[in-house]
Amino acid sequence: MTVVIDCNIFVMCLTSHSPYHRIYQSLIAGRFNLNVTTDIILEYEEIIQRKYNVSTANTLVTLLSELPNVNIIHSNYRWRLIENDLDDNKYCDCAIAGQADFIVTEDKHFDVLKSITFPAIDTVNIEKFMELID
Repeated sequence: MTVVIDCNIFVMCLTSHSPYHRIYQSLIAGRFNLNVTTDIILEYEEIIQRKYNVSTANTLVTLLSELPNVNIIHSNYRWRLIENDLDDNKYCDCAIAGQADFIVTEDKHFDVLKSITFPAIDTVNIEKFMELID
């Protein structure tokens, strides 16, 4: 299974005290493939620095660059599927270019994807993803 993970999911799963930490552990264990772009990694880094600290952000970025199940995707086309938050489109572009099975997100801006038939992008919330990686 190949996925794109919205930044809000990483924020919720990094700490070992989180009920969602199993997502982070499953990534490290290679239970799923993660597609990212440079823009997505930069957002992860920025938000993790703000929510946690610079050291945690640097550790995550280093980990993502070293894991064999993390694919750096180069998206050459901008689909602009999400109009309410244009910054979220980088996740859609990555999912399409990397042929991801779905985007994992809790962000309601992605709900618009349910009404778009082409290109079709599936999304799952964090609870459903937890079921899928078990």
